[in-house]
Amino acid sequence: MSMERLVVIGGDAAGMSAASQARRLKGPGELEIVAFERGGFTSYSACGIPYWVGGSVPDRDALIARTPEEHRARGIGLRLRTEVTRIDVAGRRVHARDLDSGAESWTSYDKLVVATGARPIRPEMPGADAAGVHGVQTLGDGQELIDSLARTRGRRAVVVGAGYIGVEMAEALIDRGFEVTVVNRGSEPMATLDPDMGRLVHRAMEGLGITMVNDAEVTGVRTGDDGRVRAVVTDAAEYPADVVVLGIGVRPETSLAEAAGLPLGAHGGLLTDLGMRVRGHTDIWAGGDCVEVLDLVSGQERHVPLGTHANKHGQVIGTNAGGGYATFPGVVGTAVSKVCDLEIARTGLREKDAHRAGLQYETVTIESTSRAGYYPGSSPMTVKMLAERRTGRLLGVQIVGREGAGKRVDIAAVALTAGMTVEQMTALDLGYAPPFSPVWDPVLVAARKAAAKVRDAG
Repeated sequence: MSMERLVVIGGDAAGMSAASQARRLKGPGELEIVAFERGGFTSYSACGIPYWVGGSVPDRDALIARTPEEHRARGIGLRLRTEVTRIDVAGRRVHARDLDSGAESWTSYDKLVVATGARPIRPEMPGADAAGVHGVQTLGDGQELIDSLARTRGRRAVVVGAGYIGVEMAEALIDRGFEVTVVNRGSEPMATLDPDMGRLVHRAMEGLGITMVNDAEVTGVRTGDDGRVRAVVTDAAEYPADVVVLGIGVRPETSLAEAAGLPLGAHGGLLTDLGMRVRGHTDIWAGGDCVEVLDLVSGQERHVPLGTHANKHGQVIGTNAGGGYATFPGVVGTAVSKVCDLEIARTGLREKDAHRAGLQYETVTIESTSRAGYYPGSSPMTVKMLAERRTGRLLGVQIVGREGAGKRVDIAAVALTAGMTVEQMTALDLGYAPPFSPVWDPVLVAARKAAAKVRDAG
């Protein structure tokens, strides 16, 4: 009997976590593992790219968790700069092309992992592919941007989009000495927050020297005779630019999977079961930014491209592909970010998410402090909480504040995962001392107020 072969498409978080976990369970004599990566890097932190661009992280290699040589030393047949161009499900094989030599070949598989990630959204408009316009998704993208910034004589940057990547890249460009304008189609930055909380981020960005342009639709990029970007054009104005960064968001990279007939969800991501197997396929798994996941709060499928999930998906996939058993139950939608010293966090549902899910809810917003008010270094924070109207079940929390604000969202993330009510949350036994929090932690203050509002509504 011949040895089984596991083929992995994609060499970053989900793919290489899956390969590494499968290798832990089955040695090189039991399972052959072949991984394809079209780029030149593996197992790196894409989340760290804005901090590398801005200079907080000193060099690119600091973002690499495990090098190709380290993977190969563990018995994983890693093929860099090799792009899989076709999945033949019936024939149980993949077709790949070496991007340097052009050589093409078929590789058979017994088990397949699809971890093709996501791609930056590039708007369909004139000049979107011009020199000086950058999407930032991979280490290669980050290097191209840094090289472009070094070549650029002017110091005017425009960021299109004000989500996590847009906001983080705007701060990175400020740190690099650029004059930054952020053009955003929404009413406030950070659409992952409700607009009233996004307004707090707006003020912080302006305080950092960033020009915020909201409710603006980008219609094109104007270029010079040399083909390089000169300005970003909206439906109402034009903003001079020597470099443009696209921070509009990402879409699942599932063109390969779609062509192979694998099932996709409403957001374009692959659909899997709890074991991360592609639905309807026993020996094909998928994970990372190319899949949709179950939202445990709304009960609906979502596309949530985060490295934390990708690594967990990889662990589950590798365990199952290696003969063990593991599941990934879903997410509650937790994320944190920052603008200068302003920390931004959310978990669960926003108001529009709750409305879309058909839930009736109450909201409360409270102002508190990170420490006891009399203790040095105390700073303000705003907490917004959503609770289901009749049951009092926690639905979501958003937090904006200074030091100590962001990671408080983890309290709410645990409560959401456990299905707690806001009334139950008020009795949580959280750590207290004046240097760490007020006697009533801000999250519990919001829970008390939400519980009262639920009682009044009932």
